[in-house]
Amino acid sequence: MTDDSGGELERNIGFLEAMTLGGGTMIGAGIFILPGIAAEGAGPASSISFILAGFVALLAALSLSELATGMPIAGGSYHYVNRALGGLFGSIVGWGMWSGLMFASAFYMIGFGQYLVEPIPFLDGRLFIVLLGLAGLALIVGVNYYGTEESSQLQNVMIGTETVVVLAYVALGLFFIDPSNLEPFAPTGPSGIIATTGVVFVSFLGFEIIATVAGEVKDPSRNIPLTMILSVVLVTILYALVMLVSTGVIRYEALGDSLVPVSDVAVVFMGSIGVVAIVAAAAIAAISSSNSSILAAARVNFAMGRDELMSNWLNVTHDRFGTPHRAIIATGAVTALLIAAGLNIETIVALLAEVASFSFLVSYSMVHVALVVFRRADPEDYDPSFKIPDVLYPAVPILGVVLSLVVISQMASVIILLGLGIVGVGVGWYFIYVKEHAIDRGLIDDAISPTVDGYTVVVPVVNPETQQDLLRLAAATAHAHTDEETPELVAVNVLQVADPSPQQNIEAERLDHQHDLLEAARDIAAEMDVNLRTVAMTGQRVDETILEAILEEDADQVLLGWKGTLTRLGHVFGPNLDSVVERAPCEVTLVTLHDETIGTTVALAGPGPHSPVAARRAAEFATVDGSVPTLVNVQPEREPESAAVERGEAVIEDVAHQAGLDPEEYESEVIVADDIEATILETVNHYNTICVGLSERSEASRIMFGTIAERISQEATSNVGIVRGPLEVDEPATRPLEEQLSK
Repeated sequence: MTDDSGGELERNIGFLEAMTLGGGTMIGAGIFILPGIAAEGAGPASSISFILAGFVALLAALSLSELATGMPIAGGSYHYVNRALGGLFGSIVGWGMWSGLMFASAFYMIGFGQYLVEPIPFLDGRLFIVLLGLAGLALIVGVNYYGTEESSQLQNVMIGTETVVVLAYVALGLFFIDPSNLEPFAPTGPSGIIATTGVVFVSFLGFEIIATVAGEVKDPSRNIPLTMILSVVLVTILYALVMLVSTGVIRYEALGDSLVPVSDVAVVFMGSIGVVAIVAAAAIAAISSSNSSILAAARVNFAMGRDELMSNWLNVTHDRFGTPHRAIIATGAVTALLIAAGLNIETIVALLAEVASFSFLVSYSMVHVALVVFRRADPEDYDPSFKIPDVLYPAVPILGVVLSLVVISQMASVIILLGLGIVGVGVGWYFIYVKEHAIDRGLIDDAISPTVDGYTVVVPVVNPETQQDLLRLAAATAHAHTDEETPELVAVNVLQVADPSPQQNIEAERLDHQHDLLEAARDIAAEMDVNLRTVAMTGQRVDETILEAILEEDADQVLLGWKGTLTRLGHVFGPNLDSVVERAPCEVTLVTLHDETIGTTVALAGPGPHSPVAARRAAEFATVDGSVPTLVNVQPEREPESAAVERGEAVIEDVAHQAGLDPEEYESEVIVADDIEATILETVNHYNTICVGLSERSEASRIMFGTIAERISQEATSNVGIVRGPLEVDEPATRPLEEQLSK
């Protein structure tokens, strides 16, 4: 990305980088800092706490994998919840994730300082711990500011080093386990095990980071689910072994009192060289874990800026490095304040870890709900390449929500209060800022509403100046079908893209324009008291994408705006309209708006195949302003006038009958004249809105779009609706438009 005003990120994170981002964060600082806290909370059974936390994380990883492969763009859980549940829950999860990742990053950097200070007596003291933590944070922020690829390469080196040390720690430590140290195995009972699960859950945030940077992952359909699930499983096994070794080598009571627990265990069987290796690995792990957290946290507020849940100032990438530099700086500044709080708060490490865990347990609960909403709503642009197997759905999201709440319920009261405070910030932020700016209300209505099987009108919207009138006309036709179940309008906007694959990021400005259009459509529909759904689509060809929407919605009618200009350069109505007119199986109405008032309506009643549909459309449009439509027929003067009038009235009566109009629902007018075209033009211009069938012909003369209908569309000063009935079952949908017009 080279435009400082845009919001597109480069895809430069491969499988290895994603594994190290996800797995590296989880086998990072937590594995060196948490064993002491975990042992104090659950004794040797703390290994069970890690397994429980891993299982909760695995459930979330499954749901996130499906959502991430359906929407592989920056934002992770925040983005999915915001789209599924709307701005309120998006604000809660966005703030929760951003703060949770910053709390986690501060937790890692405090641990970084602890491991460096502890073995060096003259550096003892919290001031040095905090200063070292701030120095490490400055390094991480600088690397992230410079570039994601550089950050990922640094991550690979650090993860490789610390993994070798941890594997050596486990492999050697298994031979030094004293079984007596494992008794009693669960001194605090089940409640202690579950409460400790809440403390150590912060260790499993890494897989979420993969989803958060999904917009930068190469081959996201493969790499996202594979790395998320694999990293959770492997790290859970490793953590359980580390806890088994740690509590088996040293009594859990002694381990709980240590600030550098793994180092204290390693000195028993690895000697001074082992201790040096552990300290070095712990420092590297803290840097790598904090690096991943800063990387992901910056993508969260970057995405919130993109969705207008925060200032759009944050949704900018650096013109040279292609990184979200403003979001990184903001994240680094707040994280520095949290690290600095360690000067005055003795229990800062455990507090930071638990608050981060709380925030992510709340976020993952909502992610599970978001998955169910997406499955039920089934939006057009959601087509995940990975789906939870049917045998596990909906058990995975339900169990994920239940277990997350169980773990939260066992947390300390102060943690729950702090966590609820962050939730409160998200709620307050929604009412103060988001409600006026956010444009996505989520899919929850689509998910809980019963399937509508009534009359459906698809309305492609692209021009904010005309969409209100188009929707008014579409609503009028929908209201005419209230006796056929609940009618519905579907407003569709298509973003034309070179590559329609879900892997392509779309510029924020274009997405904003699309959201604005669809949001305006919702407001208009609310004023008209009509059911409306909005569908945002992308495609290489606008016409093909609209046809796809028509087929998927099983539409009864598509109502399109048309400038009224005939191109004749290989097209009739235009490149985006001809295919729709030719191939849409439903009724088609092309509307050219010249008058702000729909007012009085008129339809040409003739023998053409689409005259009845045009007459019905005129009657439907007339309801907008409460008028009565007029059906007009023009007869040549070569017959006795009385006979011509009688013949014309018969035609009108037949057309009205085919249109389903009772005599009191329309007025008729028969005109006898020599110059039929001129007379028709003069007559219809007395009305505000004209409806005419796409082609008309009589036994005596052929009047097709190229003559009277075309002249009306080009010369009339009133609104014009060109109407085509549904294709016959045996009528090929691919028949050229010119051929249909000449029928």
